Amino acid sequence: MTESSDKESKLPRFMPREGFQSLVDSLQREGYRCVGPQIKEGGIVYATLQSIDELPRGVHDQQSPGEYRLQQTDERRYFAWANGPQALKPLLFAPRETLWRAERDDDGRIHFREILPAVTPLAVIGVRACDLAALRIQDRIFLQDRHPDPYYAARRERLFVVAVNCSHPAATCFCVSTGDGPSATHGYDIALDELDEGFLAIAGSPVGAAILDDLALASASAAQRRAVDEQRQCAVEVQTRSLPGRNLRDTIFANLEHPRWQEVAERCLSCGNCTMVCPTCFCHAEHEQPHLDGTGSEHVRDWDSCFTQGHSYIHGLTIRPDTRSRYRQWLTHKLGSWHDQFDNSGCVGCGRCISWCPVGIDITEEVHAICGDGQ
Repeated sequence: MTESSDKESKLPRFMPREGFQSLVDSLQREGYRCVGPQIKEGGIVYATLQSIDELPRGVHDQQSPGEYRLQQTDERRYFAWANGPQALKPLLFAPRETLWRAERDDDGRIHFREILPAVTPLAVIGVRACDLAALRIQDRIFLQDRHPDPYYAARRERLFVVAVNCSHPAATCFCVSTGDGPSATHGYDIALDELDEGFLAIAGSPVGAAILDDLALASASAAQRRAVDEQRQCAVEVQTRSLPGRNLRDTIFANLEHPRWQEVAERCLSCGNCTMVCPTCFCHAEHEQPHLDGTGSEHVRDWDSCFTQGHSYIHGLTIRPDTRSRYRQWLTHKLGSWHDQFDNSGCVGCGRCISWCPVGIDITEEVHAICGDGQ
């Protein structure tokens, strides 16, 4: 390949709006089960996708502390919203799954059998940049260790990501301040920018390039590329929330007795909503679930939260007995000791914890109150 043709291959291609279904069809022909954003019970969540008609066309989201609302318009765009309560996390790190099973045979002997998930290749359409940043963090948690998690790994290995760069950040978004958005820079197989007339598409992996080649798309025009550049810049400029720094480890640990911890505890319900919608939280609990007939039992893993009593219960003692200590644990781990474990913050600026908190606690407001200007 010549230098000029290699440069041309890296330019975005234009996919007309009426050709978007062809992308879904191409992925399905390659054996992927496609999932995409759909409206369920008042929220945008991932569900199996057969047709682009199932996407939230013309929908905008209105988000603020403790509030999430969808608004239907006559616009043509499918991705004119920021995010819903889900990220990629529940598709890879299952909220509940059996890890192994103990079975008693006819002679009374007990046998243990590992239960690995039966995985179909999965293509996720509509992934945001903040959730790709969270995916990279989850990969470090579950894969880059001496003991990688085989359940996560089985799903991750068969994942195809179609990212859509965010053009309409919510009022709760602050991914610019964390360096994780609003445009994807890594971790995708195909990245899309949506314009009124269609999409600009670029490949991020060889398998993504093969899919785009199959669609035989023309190169995007200079005017379309300028429109995307302006749209991306606007998505940066409209964000008003921020964290005071990208590494707050020293600052936050220097303020463990700040009075704000008690003030936020008086509002916090310890419900764990923030940890459930957070795309990077990975706490879980494991327990035995015996069969009623005594023939066996299952060892089950469930999502857990540092806001529960059981999370810090050790030998008859609850280490963090109150909401103040639990909220402090969550925030100091997310923004502080996470740097010791994974060399980066555990927050990607998606703002979900703000919108889905029943009492509207705003992580950016709390961090500014505790850390000031940060560092």
